Amino acid sequence: MNTLAHAGPGPWVLFFPLVWAAVVIGIVTVARRAGWRRGRAFGGDLRRDGGPDEHSPIALLGHRFAAGEIDEDEYWRRLTVLEEQFGRAADPKGRRT
Repeated sequence: MNTLAHAGPGPWVLFFPLVWAAVVIGIVTVARRAGWRRGRAFGGDLRRDGGPDEHSPIALLGHRFAAGEIDEDEYWRRLTVLEEQFGRAADPKGRRT
């Protein structure tokens, strides 16, 4: 008779998912600490798509327009000036092309 018969792989198999979970958590932790967070480039103030952050003059102008502090004519006039200053091409109404 064989008294050492195995019924399955044993409880050590549960160790492998824990190893993979630790690897994934480690990669995510390192990536987040390296600056790969949503909306944050490496050490810069620009989003990943190169647009301005929420504290840029263009974004602040948009917030003022949305809050009703300035009217539409003043918004387009100021936006045209800001876009010319930052070197972006704009059509006659101040919209980006």
